[in-house]
Amino acid sequence: MIDIHSHFLPGLDDGARTVEEARAMIEMAIGDGITHLVATPHCNDRYPFSLERNLALLEELRPRAPASITLLSGCDFHLSYENVQAALAEPRAFTINQGTYLLTEFDNFSIAPQMVDVFYQLRAAGLVPVITHPERIPILQKTDTRLLRRLAAMGCPIQVTAGSLTGCFGPVAKEMTQRLFREQLVHLVASDAHDTDDRPPRLSEARALVEKEYGAELAEALFVDNPRAAIESQPLPYFPEATEPKKKRFWFF
Repeated sequence: MIDIHSHFLPGLDDGARTVEEARAMIEMAIGDGITHLVATPHCNDRYPFSLERNLALLEELRPRAPASITLLSGCDFHLSYENVQAALAEPRAFTINQGTYLLTEFDNFSIAPQMVDVFYQLRAAGLVPVITHPERIPILQKTDTRLLRRLAAMGCPIQVTAGSLTGCFGPVAKEMTQRLFREQLVHLVASDAHDTDDRPPRLSEARALVEKEYGAELAEALFVDNPRAAIESQPLPYFPEATEPKKKRFWFF
């Protein structure tokens, strides 16, 4: 499996704090069957982002990690005005494996009306914005999926968290994840790991659940084929057209 969203680089954000903790997360990922792990430290007003620093940390970790795993660089990109301008000026500085796919995170409680235009600008700059864990965003939990369907139609894939599938983020996130599956709005699953205890780098339990509920072919697409395409800057092999949610019928007597 390939995990495109993980916070294992030490001392950069609210993920791993030390090199030892980073190594423990890497070892745990290997034990879970993960072959590629993308380091995606936060990029926001609290945690400044530096590609050069991140690449240097990866170079320090690689000799200490088993050869069975590939460590790559990315970013958990928060959609602030300053960040968007920086990405438009230097598109490959924040992307997965310095390619075309960019993990983008909405604000928890507000989404600007011009947000669709922001995604148009990112797409025009040659980027493929990946919408990360919308099932955990409170403002999206309280609305319909119209915005997500519109962004998916623009070619922006949606990544849900493995822990949302298994219930680790509560019933609301789990229910919304199920809704996204029903509407064919899930294109990638990642761990969004921050440590080895509460938010570990594990995907196997979520993959088994997807395989049981939706089939082995879809599980392979979400945990292997599509993530591989993302790290290689290739079109996602699985990208269905989203389906309209079924409208509720009301009967009056």
